[in-house]
Amino acid sequence: MGFGTLELLTLQQYWWMIISLLGGLFVFIMFVQGGQTLMDKLSDSEIEKTMLINSIGRKWELGFTTLVLFGGALFAAFPLFYATSFGGAYWVWLAILFCFIIQAVSYEFRTKPNNFLGQKTYEMFLKINGNIGTFLLGVAISTFFSGSEFIVDSNNFVDWQNPLRGLESLLNPYNYLLGFALVYLAKISGALYFINNIDHHEIRQRAVLSIKTNMIFFLLSFLSFMTWILIKDGYAVDSEGFVSIERFKYFQNFIDMPIVLVMFLIGVAMVIIAVFVTVIFRKTCCIKTGGIGIVLTVMAVLLNVGLNNTAYYPSTVDLQSSLTIVNSSGSHYTLITMSYVSLMVPFVLAYITYAWYSMDKVKITKEEIQSPDSHNY
Repeated sequence: MGFGTLELLTLQQYWWMIISLLGGLFVFIMFVQGGQTLMDKLSDSEIEKTMLINSIGRKWELGFTTLVLFGGALFAAFPLFYATSFGGAYWVWLAILFCFIIQAVSYEFRTKPNNFLGQKTYEMFLKINGNIGTFLLGVAISTFFSGSEFIVDSNNFVDWQNPLRGLESLLNPYNYLLGFALVYLAKISGALYFINNIDHHEIRQRAVLSIKTNMIFFLLSFLSFMTWILIKDGYAVDSEGFVSIERFKYFQNFIDMPIVLVMFLIGVAMVIIAVFVTVIFRKTCCIKTGGIGIVLTVMAVLLNVGLNNTAYYPSTVDLQSSLTIVNSSGSHYTLITMSYVSLMVPFVLAYITYAWYSMDKVKITKEEIQSPDSHNY
């Protein structure tokens, strides 16, 4: 049985699952952003700072690539969302894009001789990417639950109703919860990665201390975010496509989709276990456990907001303009064609895994950084 025999709704659900997986992978790879915010706190010399930057510098392209892949999959599978969010809320997305552009520039030019901005400026760019870029992404994703101000007419033309073009999401304090949660989660996963990838006792000790502090702030923001979405009204869609407000919709989605709930609970548990084992037993391999936990948790949250007859991108000014996986998807033919292409994803992931293993097989040491043959970012 091929994809051509599947109903349109099944393909729409299939592609929302793929996008949720890509979203989970992207949040995991944001340990690069988290690591960038820790480079001063975990280092006591320029050599130690270079060790930290070299560690995540070998992975930063993965985050950029996954973000582009995530956006590309949304564009192809759900083009009306792409047009509405990226075309309507363009100021917030341009701000996010700017944060990622200066990241790429920083890794390229930080240690180049005679760069006119200076090394400290590029390090500041990395901190902006790690803090502000991550925070804005969390705020943008939070609008899946809080809603945005737009109208979609019968011809699928989008009219954004706020001149701030997406930046108005910063006026809703609830959106800050996910923004801060992502920032502190990235810091935790960044520290876990340093502990695994760098063979340096002092850096590992400082990383453990940073995990203790950031875990407190992460739990406060993440638990507040989850409490908010579980007790708030959600946006339900009936069989005719009519959108209405439903009490405790996102809580009910977890109840109606026990597999998604179990995925969420396992993911959260794995993150907590990774932190506990690292802090208490000083293990150095927990980035793998924590990474899988992050992917499962984020994937479960995105599945919750997109499946079970839920509007995943609600409009606060016109409920019937809210986007669902049904009214915003590509055609049946497009989704069928894309689904066959998606069969290549496991091979791509296998290649990434192999390349990752090859790069991380040897830990970063001070001797390597001091070697005249070493490539330093």
